[in-house]
Amino acid sequence: MRRRRYTPPRSRRALREWVWPRTLRFRLVASVAALVALSFAITFLAVYRGTGTAVRAQIEREIGADASAFERMLQGAHSTSARALRAVAGAYVNDQPFRASSTLLFAIVGRSAPTTNQPELLNTASSVDRGESKSAQLREDAAARRLLAERSGFATIAVADIGELRLVRERFAVPLSAPVRGDDVDSDRPPLRPVIVTIGVGESLAPVASAQAGVARAFILAGVIVLVASLLAAYLLGSRFSLPLRRMARVAMRVDAGDLAPRIAPAANPAQEVRVLGDAFNHMLDRLTDAFSRQRTFVADASHELRTPLTVLQGQLELLLSQGEPSARELARVGALMEAEIGRIRRLIDDLLALAKSERRELLRRQELDLERFVLDIWEGITATAHRRFELASVPAGILEADPDRLAQALRNLISNAIEHTAEGEGLVRLSVAAADGRVCFTVDDDGPGIPESERERIFDRFHRTDSARGRRAGGAGLGLAIVRAIARAHGGGVRAAASPAGGARIVLELPCFSAQREAPDRQRLSEVA
Repeated sequence: MRRRRYTPPRSRRALREWVWPRTLRFRLVASVAALVALSFAITFLAVYRGTGTAVRAQIEREIGADASAFERMLQGAHSTSARALRAVAGAYVNDQPFRASSTLLFAIVGRSAPTTNQPELLNTASSVDRGESKSAQLREDAAARRLLAERSGFATIAVADIGELRLVRERFAVPLSAPVRGDDVDSDRPPLRPVIVTIGVGESLAPVASAQAGVARAFILAGVIVLVASLLAAYLLGSRFSLPLRRMARVAMRVDAGDLAPRIAPAANPAQEVRVLGDAFNHMLDRLTDAFSRQRTFVADASHELRTPLTVLQGQLELLLSQGEPSARELARVGALMEAEIGRIRRLIDDLLALAKSERRELLRRQELDLERFVLDIWEGITATAHRRFELASVPAGILEADPDRLAQALRNLISNAIEHTAEGEGLVRLSVAAADGRVCFTVDDDGPGIPESERERIFDRFHRTDSARGRRAGGAGLGLAIVRAIARAHGGGVRAAASPAGGARIVLELPCFSAQREAPDRQRLSEVA
């Protein structure tokens, strides 16, 4: 069972359209806003992280330089004992008191307690500092142990009351310069063992957070200003760019209501795409207007053409019914008349179907034709149906790629049209075939009344006749030449009318895809198209 697609209620759709309208202006504004926001976000992240990285690198360079200076000072102290070396380290670190924005220094000489410029921070005892709870002191003690337990190199440690601290530790050996006991130097004594010293230099990462916060504030302020300006500019540009489309929409709504008269007026200095779209829209409306006009004319003419034989059939049937017992002669007369009218209706329907098929791609079934044999077969078949002075000029030998049934129908219509407009017995009907540059021209001339110059384009319209006073029975339905034009266009060719040197009309049917050099295939006689 096929599931039906869910359709939200109208009120919900209206709410969704109000929240997220589908207009071009809104989409342009939303797109610009999203693009600006994305660009700002990417730029902000890059600058934010870059600023943090740069400040962090500066801090690392500073504490690295301080650690190197501290190490050089201890190496050049020439202390005579570990206690003296510890005193030198203590004097150095105490000269630089620690604050949240300054440097933390500590030194561990041998296995002694650390010497630091922040005793409270590195207090490893269990005593509680004044003004702090026991839990706060325990957290500070744990932080101190982490500071002292870090390996050599850089590390980041979170410290209470300070935040993150960037620390560098160095471990090295400092040689002693004098014996530990006595004033005399005994050359036979072994050299003194050097003292292992661990130093640490740390600095708060608060400048990193401060710099990043400044970047964030600047970007937020600039982003809001730029976003508002971009949205306003996008709205104005969207209104300007969508103005031609809104005008087209209004014209389309009027056309949809049945009014084909409005057209899109060209704007001042329009963009090329808008101008092309407007011209194409106007051209489409022109073609629609012409198509609707032709359709109305076609329906009216077709209705009239079908009404005439139906009226004759109805009249004859009513006449038979009124007679009660009509004679055999009357029945034969009415039967012959009805048969003729039914045949006329059938031919009209066939012509209408042929015109309808001409608008579809499957109208043609192309194949290679021996042009000379094909024309001779058509000519022999059509000349046997009337008594005229028929003349056939020489036909060039070669191959024509075309639909044999449709081409035969077109040639028969042209020759039949010439027969209808010439006098029986002495009327001239001439067919000439010429080929050049891969194209072949079929020219039909007659010595009839001819075609006025003003009518030479209109004769190929459906149901058009040059003599409106001529009866339908004598002039036909007026579809023959329209079918010829449809067949010619389907082949990629054309048809035109002109004055004939014989004094009547000349119709020229021109088709492409002719080759005079190729060898003709086996000649087979074509069956006559009904």
